[in-house]
Formats: sequence, C-alpha cells, structure tokens
Amino acid sequence: MDLTPRHTVSPAVASAALANEAIRALVDSRAGQDWSAMESATYEVLLIEWAAATRAGGDIIEAA
Repeated sequence: MDLTPRHTVSPAVASAALANEAIRALVDSRAGQDWSAMESATYEVLLIEWAAATRAGGDIIEAA
C-alpha cells in the first residue's frame, strides 16, 4: 500500500513553468547588458511558448 500523495501537474502548467524558468534565466543572464538579435529572438519565442501554455485552447501561432 502506497501512502505517498500523488500530485499531478497538467502538461500546460508544466510547459508554462518551464518557459517561465527559461525566460527568467535568459533575463537574469543578460541583466544590464545589450541583447543580440539572437537573444531577442529567443526571448520572443519563449514568450510565445509561455503564452501558448497558459491558454486553455492551446497553440498560438505568430509570425515574427
């Protein structure tokens, strides 16, 4: 008999949390510095991923 509580996290919540952590890491690593075009593009993609994960409906498609 297993008495350990089982906490499940929905995939959307997990994806949003992962995207949020990646955004924070990127911002923290570049604090006070200019961003390259690649870093700006990475930030934009992470924001789109986070937004998609926080929407109940799913994917967000946007052209850069």
